[in-house]
Amino acid sequence: MNRTSNLLYAGTFIGGLLALSLWSVKGAVDFSAADNTPILNGKLALNFEKHYDAEFPIKRLGTNLWAALDFSLFGEGRPGVVIGANQWLFSDEEFKPTAAAANNIMDNQALIQGVRETLARHNVQLVMAILPAKARLYPEYFGEQRPAPLHEQLYQNFRQAVADAGIQAPDLLGPLQKAKTEAQVFLRTDTHWTPYGAQVVAGQLATAIKPSGLLPESGSVYVTETLPAGPHKGDLTNFLPLDPLFEELLPPPDQLVKHSTRPQEENGAGADDLFAETQVPVALVGTSYSADERWNFAGALRQALGSDLVNFAEDGRGPILPMLKFLQSDDFKNAPPRLVIWEFPERYLPTAYDLSEFDADWIAQLKAAGRQDKQLAGNTTTPQSARR
Repeated sequence: MNRTSNLLYAGTFIGGLLALSLWSVKGAVDFSAADNTPILNGKLALNFEKHYDAEFPIKRLGTNLWAALDFSLFGEGRPGVVIGANQWLFSDEEFKPTAAAANNIMDNQALIQGVRETLARHNVQLVMAILPAKARLYPEYFGEQRPAPLHEQLYQNFRQAVADAGIQAPDLLGPLQKAKTEAQVFLRTDTHWTPYGAQVVAGQLATAIKPSGLLPESGSVYVTETLPAGPHKGDLTNFLPLDPLFEELLPPPDQLVKHSTRPQEENGAGADDLFAETQVPVALVGTSYSADERWNFAGALRQALGSDLVNFAEDGRGPILPMLKFLQSDDFKNAPPRLVIWEFPERYLPTAYDLSEFDADWIAQLKAAGRQDKQLAGNTTTPQSARR
């Protein structure tokens, strides 16, 4: 009996191992290298290794299975996402404490003030669009986790600090809270806002900016078309590696209603023409909230302001790096705009940034200029627990 059981166990193990081995060959069958890929220097082997690692079926099985167990049993995903109630997902940047948060906040505020002074020397007005966190707008969908004390008053303190430093920063939290009773202002499975949320913010900014006289009196007319809704798989689902084997466990995709804005009278000029070719009074700098055309924030701003703008926002770089890049661009040096709108999500304020791509002396000068205004650093308080 024992011999039969041992043989059965060994046969099952060997059969399973052989099946997995044959299945693994599938990852190598469809490999094809580019023409003239050299063999002797190892590039061919490296390309094959990368391809096989990406297509390795056993790895995919293990990843999917572990993610399914983690999600089903504990309601957790990979670091980067917080699982909320009713299939809402949040970025963990809006929940977790940040190492050296107090120092990072002071450094970033000094840079913000240095940016303001640099723009002022070129007679450019700065308006900041400080975006409230998705978690701040939808606390009713929290699960068991709650944001760290650092985040409790981050938006209010940030906005007050830049206002005390002489930077206009209209309140966006109140209008978005009011607007969410009409329609979603943030996507359920994505870090980003909806086109409706972007439109609400654009309208609030325009209300604050128009009395300044920075925009042409005879404004341009823009029209916005609403496109049919379609499924949208949010970026936060990337932290739930459940597909393809357990795709049914994923939260259902959002229904994204896209907007498209264009001039009422087309004149053949591109929306992002360089300042040197056709000087545009407004520049938009920011993150993927502004750069991604799916949210139509730049279009909504054009319509609300009645003015064209040049969009310098970038994906995946946060709000500070695109601004520093803009300040060193030929567009800014040769033909600065009258107004810069800086879209800055609140969750990025406590973040430490790698500024090595910029001249260290220039960064030090910006920070030094900012720290000379003690109000900027002194008027923003962080919770005591964050300081500790």
